[in-house]
Amino acid sequence: MLIDSHCHLNYKGLVERQAETLANARAAGVTAMLNISTRECEWDDVIGLASKEADVWASVGIHPHEADGHTDVDTAKLVARAAHPRVIAIGETGLDYYYDHSDREQQRASFRAHIAAARETGLPIIVHTRDAEADTAQILTEEMGKGTYSGVIHCFTASAEFAEIALNLGFYISLSGIVTFKNATELQQIAKTIPADRLLVETDSPFLAPVPHRGKTCEPAFVASTAAFVAELRSVDSETLSVQTSDNFYRLFTKAL
Repeated sequence: MLIDSHCHLNYKGLVERQAETLANARAAGVTAMLNISTRECEWDDVIGLASKEADVWASVGIHPHEADGHTDVDTAKLVARAAHPRVIAIGETGLDYYYDHSDREQQRASFRAHIAAARETGLPIIVHTRDAEADTAQILTEEMGKGTYSGVIHCFTASAEFAEIALNLGFYISLSGIVTFKNATELQQIAKTIPADRLLVETDSPFLAPVPHRGKTCEPAFVASTAAFVAELRSVDSETLSVQTSDNFYRLFTKAL
């Protein structure tokens, strides 16, 4: 029983062999996958796949890289598409100051629009943050003051201090294959301290294949390797961690129940 809480099944590298990818995941014990959208033009395909496959769910959102090209995607548009029964999350959204592919002010405006949609729909928000800890923490905190909402910091690579802020706001933290990398010692220490009831695992496939799959196109089946590594880090058996993270997924993404 494993869940890949964040993958991109419609991206190049996976979309060409989607049936094989899904079969591999099921063979590896993956019982559910959350297929994430990053641009409006992807929404139909992401929702369409989730409508055909009982173990695939969908999100609707605009990645911070794409914020400049989606100034018309407001809270109302997100809320309308999130009404689909297979859409269980808003995002991914957030801030990326590492690449700065979109204007930072527009990234922040888009982020707040997504949070408002999460608040209005009751669906969790999926947050991407890179080199933007201070602004991400400020926006999450300010918006929580306007009314509660839930969410997850996906592909967590931030500091222990940011993890504490996110956890105090009620957020979950999701670990990707990055945690298995040799140079990820700080992240590995943080991974040991995340409360058992707030931890998720993901692939972010087709990116970030975990050890021992480095160099390959990542796919949801590989979440088993990440989960096994995290279980060893936390001194629990793999089955325990799988059950914990699966329970956490359904506690956060309640629409999937």
